[in-house]
Amino acid sequence: MNPPPAGKKDLQQLIPLLLDALDPGALLQKKIRFRNKKIEWDGRSYLVEPNRSVYLIGAGKGSARMAEALERLLGDAITDGVIVTKDGYGLPCRKIRIIEAGHPIPDEAGTAGAKEILALARRANRGDLVIGLWSGGGSALLPLPVSGISLQSKQQVTDLLLRSGAVIGEINAVRKHLSQIKGGQLAKAVGPARMVNFILSDVVGDRLDVIASGPTVPDPTTFNDAIEILKRYRLWDEIDPSVRLVLEEGARGERPETPKRLGRHIENILIGNGETAVNEAARQLRRMGFHPHILTSVLEGESREVAKVLVALAKEIQFRRKGKPVCFIAGGETTVTVRGKGKGGRCQEFALSAALSLAGTRGITAAALSTDGTDGPTDAAGAVATGETVQRATRKGMDPRMALAENDAYPFFDALGDLIRTGPTRTHLNDLYLLFIPSASAEEN
Repeated sequence: MNPPPAGKKDLQQLIPLLLDALDPGALLQKKIRFRNKKIEWDGRSYLVEPNRSVYLIGAGKGSARMAEALERLLGDAITDGVIVTKDGYGLPCRKIRIIEAGHPIPDEAGTAGAKEILALARRANRGDLVIGLWSGGGSALLPLPVSGISLQSKQQVTDLLLRSGAVIGEINAVRKHLSQIKGGQLAKAVGPARMVNFILSDVVGDRLDVIASGPTVPDPTTFNDAIEILKRYRLWDEIDPSVRLVLEEGARGERPETPKRLGRHIENILIGNGETAVNEAARQLRRMGFHPHILTSVLEGESREVAKVLVALAKEIQFRRKGKPVCFIAGGETTVTVRGKGKGGRCQEFALSAALSLAGTRGITAAALSTDGTDGPTDAAGAVATGETVQRATRKGMDPRMALAENDAYPFFDALGDLIRTGPTRTHLNDLYLLFIPSASAEEN
């Protein structure tokens, strides 16, 4: 068996180092301390006393890891806690209940967890402290539909939006207006208790109202916005009539809008984001002997088109460069407009498009991976492609152009052994897109 190309070997070395540095528990511990019976964060503090309660709630792919770290820090100062995370992303805790639920399509376990979180929030009284731990994935993991909508209807509209090419802010604007908990409604349920939320961003631009659909953040969107989004993506006539009715009632003022303001007793603190991920990737690559070049931490666009642009940039650098090997780094979240019937995700689709653009090119390796370990509805974090990928696929009787047309990147890369599998990472800081461009001497070898 031939050894893997240099870029693949570098990627294998990079990924564990990167994920270890992006651990949500470590990021959280930089923001909070506990000493002399005081919980301290961001220049503020809370005194733990016998007649006061400290509650932990949260949801997302990184929330269980944050909860585990916070439980080690606070110990018996915690009164009670509930966290909802993705199936397979749970961790054992002593005082905090960790509930695993479905993602990206919500399920009954998520509904049960959302009810527990809402009930715990409502238990908090004046003088108590509620600590929220939020990360990407929280939108799907906390499905608590408003009256008049079933979970099945919520599942249908979620699936349609995910396949439509809508960006996450648009998807979550709709989900907020079908929920009892999203769009600032959970913070409203806390009442007079203090609430501090630690948030891990998987959203380009770090809009706190979009991350996990902003359960603790004022919502700038409206029922009319939700209707317009569904019509823009031609989904209005496809969604269940009950969803249309709820949104129309809200637009007429017959249902309460999501909160547009919240009290000063609600705090939201960002602990990590896509910029954190690209900066850490650059730091690790520099230690590995690369010259890292950060293109952006706010990458958006159709995955297959973004891949063409980044590969073109890599080819230009390959033609001009001298000295150290280069690695382009981009962070963000691309989209896939699903037109075929295949299986894949945005990172795998990026890699497949990159493979076509790289066909016959020597030296360059393209890779894309989701930092949460899950790209689309698959068990892969992403995939890797080189200038030989198309040729290798053709030898196996596979047509890469047809695979791309069918959005069928997963079986394509699985057959080649080029999927990136990390397992549950318990973090979520957007996707990373990497192009390795070796030195002239490495390429000649």
